[in-house]
Amino acid sequence: MRVAIVSESFLPQVNGVTNSVCRILDHFADQGHDAMVIAPSPGPDGYAGFPVHATPAFRLPFYRSFRVGLPTRRVAALLREFKPDIVHLASPTVVGASGMTAAAGLGVPAVAVFQTDLAGFARQYGIRGADPLVWSWLRHIHGRAARTLAPSTATMAELDAHGVPRLRLWGRGVDLDRFSPRHRSAEVRRELAPNGETVIGYVGRLAADKRVHLLAELADLPGTRLVIVGDGPAAPALRRRLPRAVFCGLRTGEDLSRVLASFDVFVHTGANETYCQAVQEALAAGVPVVAAAAGGPLDLVRPGVNGLLYPADSPSLMREAVLRLVEDAPYRAGMGERARRSVLDRTWAHTCAGLVGHYEEVLGDGTALTGHGDAAVKRCLSPLVDRPGR
Repeated sequence: MRVAIVSESFLPQVNGVTNSVCRILDHFADQGHDAMVIAPSPGPDGYAGFPVHATPAFRLPFYRSFRVGLPTRRVAALLREFKPDIVHLASPTVVGASGMTAAAGLGVPAVAVFQTDLAGFARQYGIRGADPLVWSWLRHIHGRAARTLAPSTATMAELDAHGVPRLRLWGRGVDLDRFSPRHRSAEVRRELAPNGETVIGYVGRLAADKRVHLLAELADLPGTRLVIVGDGPAAPALRRRLPRAVFCGLRTGEDLSRVLASFDVFVHTGANETYCQAVQEALAAGVPVVAAAAGGPLDLVRPGVNGLLYPADSPSLMREAVLRLVEDAPYRAGMGERARRSVLDRTWAHTCAGLVGHYEEVLGDGTALTGHGDAAVKRCLSPLVDRPGR
């Protein structure tokens, strides 16, 4: 099968969209499929033996490290040259809208993967009145896709409530070798908590949309050490607010595996997660999770079994949930064992095979919807554009 992936994000940006696209490409390489990627610049020339084509991009004024691809006719030219059987739109918003238009023009079916809660993102950054505009735009894009894949039941219900058609559920996989209790390290624990404290950890972007300011609720729990892994625009303020916390910066590969598995409790503060891969990776590492009862974590965390959920609007109950695990080591250990077992059927091989199954169903239906040009994309973007390529 020939698959063209048009993604709103790719390397060197590290996030859930990039991670899932990389795992999909790894699977395609292993299974003999052909693929290419179109994503915002800058980026690598290739990945897993497949070409990566960059589109012009601009920086968000309120999040300078995040780049958004611009609509361009080059997307259509690249798709026409590649002749895909199907177009995979990863979190389509801007460059993905160009991909949708190009696919429709070529009569090629597109599968759109919903991955980013744009409405929630806009609210967290104080963009007033964005909800109706965001949902109108998402309906415009996803309404032209042959199928939209939602990562969680909560997200699927929200998409359905906002009129997005042809929905199916498609979750995410986890690397059970990379994220495993066997990576737990006494050496790492001594570095993080030299006095033997219980380690409470967070892994993710340090940004307003992740509500990382709520980590301050955990700063003074007795006998604990708060460890924060990640980077982002909120990092400087968070460092000032949490002088006793250990800030590890961005960690990847084996380094991340060892740090994550060495946590005693994993806490996630975000309330707009369509899936929450970080929670799934913590579970795979055998670490009980405390997360907001919203979005993706509702599918992943089974309260009292592999973690605890707290009302998203109640930071004090987040603190209580973490404290409960901190104070009861046997309870915490049992949860850790069950955490690992709860994700053993969520391998990337199984998940990507399911994705190919969705492609095959769409191709069997012979569905390729018509669309409109990129003019609407450009009109939508005009208030946000900083300077192309900067």
